[in-house]
Amino acid sequence: MAKKFRYYSIWFSIFMIIVFLFQVFINGFTELFILDDRANNGEMWRFVTAIFLHGSVSHLAYNLLALFFFGLVLESLIGSRRFLWVFFVSGIIANVIAINYYDASLGASGAIYGVIGALTIIRPLFVVFAFGIPMPLFLASAVWITGDILRGLGAFGPTNIGAIAHITGIFIGFIMGIMYRSKKRKELTNNQAIISESSIRKWENNFMRDI
Repeated sequence: MAKKFRYYSIWFSIFMIIVFLFQVFINGFTELFILDDRANNGEMWRFVTAIFLHGSVSHLAYNLLALFFFGLVLESLIGSRRFLWVFFVSGIIANVIAINYYDASLGASGAIYGVIGALTIIRPLFVVFAFGIPMPLFLASAVWITGDILRGLGAFGPTNIGAIAHITGIFIGFIMGIMYRSKKRKELTNNQAIISESSIRKWENNFMRDI
C-alpha cells in the first residue's frame, strides 16, 4: 500500500502564517517563543518554537516560497514521515548551534536549508533558479553555502541573516539525504523480483521454441 502524502510543507506554511499574525497582533507573543539564552536555562521549547517565528513579512515570504517549493519535492521523494525528520532535526540542530553565535534568532531557515541539503543529495541535478539563473541544485547549494560562509565572515558587512544556522541546516540535510538515499536503494533492491535460472529456461522452452 502506498504511503499517504500528507503535504506537511503546506500545513507548516499555513501554521507559520497564523503564528506570524499572532506575533503582529499579540504583544509579547514573540518573546515567549524566540530563541535566546533562556533556551539554555530550562526553556528548551525555544529550540523548536523559534522555527515557526519570523521577523518580517519579507522574511516569512521568502521562507514560505522555499518551503513550499523544496518541501513538496522532497516530501514526494522520501515520504512525509522522513520529511518531518529532516525538517525538525535540521531546524533544531541549527538552533542549538546558532544560539552560541547570536543573542537571539528566529525563523525556519535552518530547517528549510536542511530540506534543501537532503534534496541536493537525493536529486543533485534537479534544476532550480539561483539569482535568476537556472542551474542544477548541487551547484546552487554550493553558491548558497559560499555566500553564507562569506556572510558569516563579515564580507557583506553587518547583517541580520543567520548564516550559521543556514550552514548548519544544509549540512545536517546532506547527512540525512545520504542516509535516506542509501535506504531507498536498499528498498529498491529488496523489492526487485528474483527470477531463478530454471524459470528462465522454462519460459524459453514455452515461448521461444518457434522463433
